[in-house]
Amino acid sequence: MSKRSDSDESEQIHRSVREAYARIAAGGGSCCGPSADCCGSLSADKHAGNIGYSNEELASVPEGANMGLSCGNPTAVASLKPGEVVLDLGSGGGFDVFIAAGKVGPGGRVIGVDMTAEMLGKARGNAAVFRQRTGLDNVEFRLGEIEHLPVADNSVDVVISNCVINLSADKPQVWREVARVLKPGGRAAVSDLALLQPLPEAIRESVTALVGCVAGAVLVQDTEEMLKDAGFVDIVLEKKTDYVDAMGEVSDPLYVEITRHLPENTRMSDYVTSLNVGAVKPS
Repeated sequence: MSKRSDSDESEQIHRSVREAYARIAAGGGSCCGPSADCCGSLSADKHAGNIGYSNEELASVPEGANMGLSCGNPTAVASLKPGEVVLDLGSGGGFDVFIAAGKVGPGGRVIGVDMTAEMLGKARGNAAVFRQRTGLDNVEFRLGEIEHLPVADNSVDVVISNCVINLSADKPQVWREVARVLKPGGRAAVSDLALLQPLPEAIRESVTALVGCVAGAVLVQDTEEMLKDAGFVDIVLEKKTDYVDAMGEVSDPLYVEITRHLPENTRMSDYVTSLNVGAVKPS
């Protein structure tokens, strides 16, 4: 494929994702495709509780910040400390930003980056509520792409992300950007979807599945190689297939659509896992 074709495909993916998440921000779509209910019959808070968020964390965020887009709890994986500077890739309505802000406290700072203007507007509105409720003024939201972060070199202690990097058409570039903005000794803590084995062709070609975080996912070992190529050390990859099985239990629309294309006697968790990624930039 030519560089021109690669560029065109990348831009098409960006456009599809941006449009879909603009609809989500407006309340007219979901991470699972065109359905109005992102998590099937499960509420966003119940879904978040099932994948590791505490009731205290859920109660701390403004109403509407949790949009059911999570596939893990990167703030827990990160073991955030007071005073740290945190960057959230694909911050959406600000869900993980607000939880991280409570953990780093008034001496810390959390920056959310999202490429969708509608999401940014929603997050900034939520930030005003968060400041009023908590007295914390330690969050900000910036418009930008995760392949080209609007963040200075060596300026961040921790990078988190939740079910977003798999949406990128240039994942190696994302990991290089993460390494660039982290301080020496800084760490990445990411929850994402990854593949245990290649998906059937019919699923990989589905834009709906791409926006739902599945068709863009790569093999677990490919994620490890990208991290190594970006210079990371102390890499930890924890597979969490129970999250994917839970999607089937609540008749998640994305799960139902994908299972229609799976080979007989197989299930989605045979192919897809939630993956907690931990890695460190050498000091």
